[in-house]
Amino acid sequence: MSSLSGEGERIAKRMARAGLCSRRDAERWIAQGRVAIDGQIITTPATIVTDEMQIRVDGKPLNEAPSSRVWLYYKPVGLLTTHHDPQGRPTIFESLPSSLPRVISIGRLDLNSEGLILLTNDGELARYAELPSTGWARSYQVRVYGVVDKAALAALTQGITIEGVTYGRIEAEVVKDLEANSRSNTWLFMTLYEGKNREIRKVLAHLGLRVNRLIRVSYGPFSLGDLKPEEGKEVPSSEVRKIFQKGL
Repeated sequence: MSSLSGEGERIAKRMARAGLCSRRDAERWIAQGRVAIDGQIITTPATIVTDEMQIRVDGKPLNEAPSSRVWLYYKPVGLLTTHHDPQGRPTIFESLPSSLPRVISIGRLDLNSEGLILLTNDGELARYAELPSTGWARSYQVRVYGVVDKAALAALTQGITIEGVTYGRIEAEVVKDLEANSRSNTWLFMTLYEGKNREIRKVLAHLGLRVNRLIRVSYGPFSLGDLKPEEGKEVPSSEVRKIFQKGL
């Protein structure tokens, strides 16, 4: 998974594969004139590179792409899923063990959400996992306050448009009512197939429900399992190869 094909590949993809940055960041760096091939600054991320070419980023040689690795991590409430926050708030990357290589997240969870985050050293692998065409579902346990309309939840499988934004199919069902009265805390199990920004919170607010806990329990073929907040574990390399073989 880490080697280039004989026909080469796009430079932005190669940079992402090497774990240096995401493909989007690579495209921006190229436009800024930070990337050179065989001594010549390039300006397009569509440039094709092969093993024989010398690639430098900010004057430094681009390392060989390492073997693709994936980790499961339980993001707790209160941490952001970003490398840099202008407001200086804590991020998941500050809490990771120093022994880990540079990693990026596959998907995000907002500050007040918790649960499964996938981490990888391979930017191209992350891109594949996030693409809508890959079709990976994301499942959540959601605790809400308010009167739950089961018919309205069932209708979400047809999608819904809120304030001009269309959300695709959402599967939602009641798991457990925590109290006997009609207006109470209720646990829902929800599965998304797009994962737009704050999708669950916005959709449920539209239905008159306030989310007071949101836990992602699975992302595609990966599940949270028995991980506790701030715990993580690496996915066996054989499983990574099997799962990502089609996309990479």
